[in-house]
Amino acid sequence: MSIPRLYLDAPLAEGNEVDAAPGQAHHIGTVLRRSPGDAVRVFNARDGEFEARIEAIRKDRGRFALGPRCRAPGEEPEVRLLLAVLKRDPMDWVVEKATELGATLIQPVVTRRTIAERTKAERLGAVARGAAEQCERLSVPDVRDALPLHRVLDSWDGAPLVVAMERSLAQPLRALPAGRPIALLVGPEGGFEAAELDDLRRRPFVVPAALGPRILRAETAAVAGLAALQAIVGDWV
Repeated sequence: MSIPRLYLDAPLAEGNEVDAAPGQAHHIGTVLRRSPGDAVRVFNARDGEFEARIEAIRKDRGRFALGPRCRAPGEEPEVRLLLAVLKRDPMDWVVEKATELGATLIQPVVTRRTIAERTKAERLGAVARGAAEQCERLSVPDVRDALPLHRVLDSWDGAPLVVAMERSLAQPLRALPAGRPIALLVGPEGGFEAAELDDLRRRPFVVPAALGPRILRAETAAVAGLAALQAIVGDWV
């Protein structure tokens, strides 16, 4: 039986006891049917990962006793994803896969052809935490509220922003210069409007890029683009 991994933002240290985050007690006790004394692992990016055991568990609360640290914290490349808001199921899927692929920031954006303009950062953050627990990451990406694309661009910090531009003369991703942090922007299913493309090309930090000869769905482009970035300038190098 595998040992559950649980993300906790509380300070972690051997010998401490920490409370379960909201929802964790129900998942551990009711869904996974674990009991006091059973083993778990608790982690975050700041302190690392610790062996632990369930000290107490009820329907809506739990407490863990921390043992020795089994993984020290470490650096990871800063790879960001900006994605035009999708419908709920595809959006959840992209957040899950982006977490598995090492995205450190997930920023939903609203464009002129965005399918859905509403998304809940809290719910998507829970999807990201669950994915981090499953894929053995120590960190959880920062999932933010959706914002209009121009607002995100106006406040951008200057990091290279790779924009997936279909049917363009953009260079393939393998031609990207090395450097971190780096970000990927994927537009809506209908693509960017001409005015949006003109605005993007005027931004000095924007790097137009092609994701191959085929037209990809937005969620496919996000996953393919992140995988390529990790292979070129990330932790797959």
